[in-house]
Amino acid sequence: MKFGVFSVSMPEYTPAEAVKLAKEIGYDAMEWRVAAPPQEGEPGDYARRYWTHNKCTIKETSILEDTLEAKRLCEEAGIEMWGISPALPLEKMDAFYEVVKAAGQVGVKMVRFGLIMFDQSKTGMDYPTHFEYMRNKLREAEPVLKENNVKLVIEMHHGTLTASASAAARMLEGFDPNYYGLIYDVGNQVYEGYEDYLKSFQLLGDYIAHVHLKNAYMKEDGEDEFGATKWTGVSAPLKKGQANIKKFFEAMAAVGYDGSVSIEDFSNESPTEEKLRENLEYMKALLAATRK
Repeated sequence: MKFGVFSVSMPEYTPAEAVKLAKEIGYDAMEWRVAAPPQEGEPGDYARRYWTHNKCTIKETSILEDTLEAKRLCEEAGIEMWGISPALPLEKMDAFYEVVKAAGQVGVKMVRFGLIMFDQSKTGMDYPTHFEYMRNKLREAEPVLKENNVKLVIEMHHGTLTASASAAARMLEGFDPNYYGLIYDVGNQVYEGYEDYLKSFQLLGDYIAHVHLKNAYMKEDGEDEFGATKWTGVSAPLKKGQANIKKFFEAMAAVGYDGSVSIEDFSNESPTEEKLRENLEYMKALLAATRK
């Protein structure tokens, strides 16, 4: 098993600085966020800096140039470049194809498909209709994927059409696992979609292409108009959230998953470098304990 860093969790570092630090700490690879250029100045909301002021981003406006530069940085440091992850909606398939083509030119094998949120008030589609609409869009992408030798991966993410392992398995059913796969995200399941890890791995099988590792917990957030407690999800360090990371590693061991795992830590209790060092130490300890 190899451990990498998803650049979204290194917002204060430039790509060059991020690669240097990841290599120094001992990570095997980088996975890259693709988004609009970061906002300048200091973030008004510190917890939102991962998305608003993230310097460690391949810019949509210069996708090929930035992807080439990211690949060069990784190669010079002697670490792998696992994939690039845009968040384009279904209505921007042409833009997604440009990302796939850039990945193909650079030799990057994995591109995340957009996080397709379920919001009937915006789309006018109920869940079954929107679900089938996304499957059709995935199907349309196959010629471009094959032409560029790139795997499209969807992500298990709360609020989307594929929040659970069962939903992801239904979404990918019938597609070629050489060109379609899943990012299994542990922390996102705290918010929505938790299913037993072992059952999920057995259900998804060859479709599991990659893992995102983070944690979160639910905290009380006042009461509604009936006096019932409300809850909201909060990012947490790996050891302090509700997701059972040890049990997750046991499930990976049980099915023989020996692929790639990216840290995507959005907690705010410690500086980024400290988190990256502690997380790698923890992951290696869990790997050793579950692969005896």
